[in-house]
Amino acid sequence: MVRFVIIGIVIAVAFTLYALVDAAMTDSARARGVSKPVWVVIVVLLPVIGGLLWFMIGKGAPAAKRPTPPDDDPRFAGTRMSKAAVDEHMRDLEARLRELDDEVFPGEDQPKAQDAAPQQGQKPAAQDPTPQQPGDGKANTTDPEIKPKPDGDAGAARK
Repeated sequence: MVRFVIIGIVIAVAFTLYALVDAAMTDSARARGVSKPVWVVIVVLLPVIGGLLWFMIGKGAPAAKRPTPPDDDPRFAGTRMSKAAVDEHMRDLEARLRELDDEVFPGEDQPKAQDAAPQQGQKPAAQDPTPQQPGDGKANTTDPEIKPKPDGDAGAARK
């Protein structure tokens, strides 16, 4: 019987020491319920029960660090640009965007070949606000030279 008591005391002391060291070494942001020094005192005053309470209640998961928005982050707060610098930066960004647009959509600012002036001896193309796609089933009625076929076909034929 005495052996069991001695073994129990050794286990209780070892558990209490482990809980005490864990409570002392854990980051204070992980301590739940009360502050970290209070947990250390609880573990010392209530040897086994304090250790159990520490592991069940006091030691929480690492606190999730929320990212701070740039306007609240002190690393960004000191680097505010003057209005003139912001305007210059915006002009630079807009110029770079125009360059990128020209790379992706070349020649959008220039007139397309069909909009160019007609060559000598050609009539200018009729300006149709709704251009017809080939085979869409509609006859082009804006060009006087194109007339529908007499058999009622929706396609168009030149004279």
